Amino acid sequence: MKKIFGLLLGLCLLTACDDGDLVLESFNFSSVAIQKCTDKTFLFKTNSDELLLVDIPESSFLNEVTPDGEPRIVNISGTNKVLYRKYSNAVGSTTVCNDIPPATPTVINEWNASNGGKIEIITTEKITIDPVTSEEVLTGYNHQIKFVNIQFVSPDNSFVFEEYLFGTYTTSL
Repeated sequence: MKKIFGLLLGLCLLTACDDGDLVLESFNFSSVAIQKCTDKTFLFKTNSDELLLVDIPESSFLNEVTPDGEPRIVNISGTNKVLYRKYSNAVGSTTVCNDIPPATPTVINEWNASNGGKIEIITTEKITIDPVTSEEVLTGYNHQIKFVNIQFVSPDNSFVFEEYLFGTYTTSL
């Protein structure tokens, strides 16, 4: 009986489901500042050989404080995009901002946010202290950008963030 049980157990282990080379993709841009090309409307972050890009209208960043608990919502759609890319080498603003991308580094993988996710924007005043008068002066607005229920999809796999803080983008007056 032990031999039969051992044989069945061994057979089960040999024929068990194999997930193959499934790799859960993720990224971490928390310590990286948001950048913007001077002649383009999108915002992006680079982290060595990774890029996280948000392409939404500049009008999404109104210089108006959002009420508590009422963020500005931008739905991810065909025109409002978020994408993540993995490159063959380190990527910088010169690669991202060029009209004609350079030959290297090359894109190894690309994940696009599927329709249905949202981008929440919470806007607050940016106050600085005037060094001469020591008074508070409004110098711009901080726009905290957060992804909510966003799914990144590639031909090979996908991954989801229930919430992901992209960062704070500052606009001046």
